[in-house]
Amino acid sequence: MEKYVCTVCGYVYDPEQGDSDNGVAPGTAFENIHEDWVCPLCGVGKDMFEKE
Repeated sequence: MEKYVCTVCGYVYDPEQGDSDNGVAPGTAFENIHEDWVCPLCGVGKDMFEKE
């Protein structure tokens, strides 16, 4: 699974770690995160992320 980086603040979503603080379990591919998920650091949507 590929990592994705926020183009606004540089946060890296690592699917191996997930985002447990926001309900995304480890092992969840970026494509499978619910559409209303936002960057945990700056709050932008998934559309502001790109493959690392």
